[in-house]
Amino acid sequence: MIQKYTTEFLDSISLVPAAVWNKLLASEYPFLRHEFLYALEKSGSASSRSGWKPKHLLLKDDAGEVLAIMPLYLKNNSMGEYVFDWSWADAYYQHGLEYYPKFVTAIPFTPSAGPRICIDPNSNKQDILIEIINSVLQEAKRLQASSWHILFPEKDLSDAFSALGLAQRQGCQYQWFNKNYVNFGSFLLQFSSRKRKNLKKERKKIKENNIQFEWLNGNEVSLEQWQIFYKFYQNTYLVRGRSAYLTLPFFLEIARLMPEKILLVLAKKDDYYIAGALSFKDDAALYGRYWGCDEEWQFLHFETCYYQGIEYCIKHKLQKFDSGAQGEHKIQRGFEPVFTYSNHWISHPQFSAAINEFIKEETNHLSQYQVLAEKHLPFKKG
Repeated sequence: MIQKYTTEFLDSISLVPAAVWNKLLASEYPFLRHEFLYALEKSGSASSRSGWKPKHLLLKDDAGEVLAIMPLYLKNNSMGEYVFDWSWADAYYQHGLEYYPKFVTAIPFTPSAGPRICIDPNSNKQDILIEIINSVLQEAKRLQASSWHILFPEKDLSDAFSALGLAQRQGCQYQWFNKNYVNFGSFLLQFSSRKRKNLKKERKKIKENNIQFEWLNGNEVSLEQWQIFYKFYQNTYLVRGRSAYLTLPFFLEIARLMPEKILLVLAKKDDYYIAGALSFKDDAALYGRYWGCDEEWQFLHFETCYYQGIEYCIKHKLQKFDSGAQGEHKIQRGFEPVFTYSNHWISHPQFSAAINEFIKEETNHLSQYQVLAEKHLPFKKG
């Protein structure tokens, strides 16, 4: 018997119970949890006003059982995505066409690869994926959306989308991998002598300036500390003449809903805080997300955002430190270049063909870049 499916598009994550949504998650990945997406919406960080209008997808069987979930947003800009398509939007504009609105399947403001569609393990995944694609494309045409973009999916899902006709695009990030290190020193022993000396000098400079660090789980952070950290976070954007993507209520809400997934590193000098970095965690990885400071000290950013995180991973036996988007400076500090993926459907046939050609050329360039980047890693040869 042919299985019949029903697709719903939800204007708010609150329209589906957290237990129903989270039941389909096959990992501890924190950013697709109902609590995280709910905090984004409740705080106003992900909303129509910010350019992230929720249109989350639920797929049900004919008995009303939810078989698949997928975050989905109708966007009127390209802010907070980290897979850059500004040139595509400009090309549309130059030809008198509208690029926005567009559909985006992503975690807002979160360039971290992970699950993007969760499917009941007892269901036919291929049939459901085809049903999801057909439903989204039909809804995109109804809303006159120019395109659909799936950002930072896991490679298996990206390959499946590619096989079904959605162009696959590659990106590059830098991640640290725990090779059974017993402490930070054993990690440094893998460096060449000169690179090890440089990193030790950076950490020594922080100690000489009497800067100390606190590690706080979400349930250990006071309201005052959240307010201090939020000021740091805002400073990161203010120095660029921009407003912060996230609101203070977002951080307070995630601390309430998922404190066990949070690590806040605070830097202190002379009994007052000067910087902070917020990460999320699961049973295998640390995900560095937000940073800011009130004072500029040499190497403070590297220590707060990277070295403290590496030490935490080693101590708690986490296998990976996903430090976020961009940052070639991470390579010489032991973060390895890895590919990330996205998939794209473009409604306009001519633009679709042109973008596919662009993606092919970009992929060739990235493959060459990865080889070159790996040569700059600090590890001993062989």
